[in-house]
Amino acid sequence: ARNLSKYVKENIVLNIIVNEGAKEVDIAALQKQLDANNYVLKTQYVSKELAARNLTKDLGEDFVNFLGYNPLLSTIDVYLKADYANNANIDALKKKIETNPIVKEVVYQSSLIDTVNKNISTISLIVLGFAVILLVIAVALINNTIRLAIFSQRFLIKSMQLVGATKNFIRKPFILVAALHGLIASFIAIIILLGFLYYAQKEIPEILILRNYTEFGIVLVSMVAIGIFITSISTLFAVSRYLRLKLYDLYR
Repeated sequence: ARNLSKYVKENIVLNIIVNEGAKEVDIAALQKQLDANNYVLKTQYVSKELAARNLTKDLGEDFVNFLGYNPLLSTIDVYLKADYANNANIDALKKKIETNPIVKEVVYQSSLIDTVNKNISTISLIVLGFAVILLVIAVALINNTIRLAIFSQRFLIKSMQLVGATKNFIRKPFILVAALHGLIASFIAIIILLGFLYYAQKEIPEILILRNYTEFGIVLVSMVAIGIFITSISTLFAVSRYLRLKLYDLYR
């Protein structure tokens, strides 16, 4: 969601429409001034001739020949960094830019920015809530499964304790096996996730834009660590419970 938000915000364009007859040197100076700001991601100068060619391509006909002149004006397209892309900041920047004498007007879609920010926040909350619910369900299922597995070996645990084995000695093999199971389960989950992402990339190639290898690597490592931790800690608690029980309590 964060990558999607960043991508969308950094592709919102602030169009600076330049006055007819503005000198190229003044336009270049304004563009250089904009590029020097740390909140500007990039700028792109679009001459009226290039704008006419692009519009002709989109329309499928030469409107310049039809009208007899080119009604378009040159523009500087400004792309802002995601952290700066909100209406309050852009309004302040807009007023500052419009003080330049070569600028006719500054245009941007304020409603789009509000919609993007609102929708991204909603999506983030939904994804976070869904992830928390799945995590709780997963932990509950894993914990119950492990408790059942340890329950079936409660007499073995108590027998080892009765012949003099220490609690740590008894816990160790159970925890190691649980950690191995957690490792295997996490690898299976990673394979499923990679398969899902491969399929998603084939169906929606644009999703590659949102991919961040560093964050993806952190997710994979976290899956392994969490898988081992949950199974190990659940096993530790389950085994410790039967170590504390008296022999006659095992039959209850």
